[in-house]
Amino acid sequence: MIRVELVRAWPHRHESLWLDLPDGATVASALALSGWEARDVAVFGERSTRERVLVAGDRIEILRPLIADPKDARRRRAQRNAR
Repeated sequence: MIRVELVRAWPHRHESLWLDLPDGATVASALALSGWEARDVAVFGERSTRERVLVAGDRIEILRPLIADPKDARRRRAQRNAR
């Protein structure tokens, strides 16, 4: 048995859930057990696939979609500051 943490966050709050899973469990099996939906995930801040095999103590993070393309936002700031 392994114990992993599943985390999802919003701008002003977050939720955390600890799961006990069998050895050899994957990110997909953790998500299925939690009932949480996720488009993209990371393990300790590194993007991960759903097929990744978890180890005890892993923290799975549910990633939110980007609101704006970082390159476009940077370009707009540079244009605004150039004026």
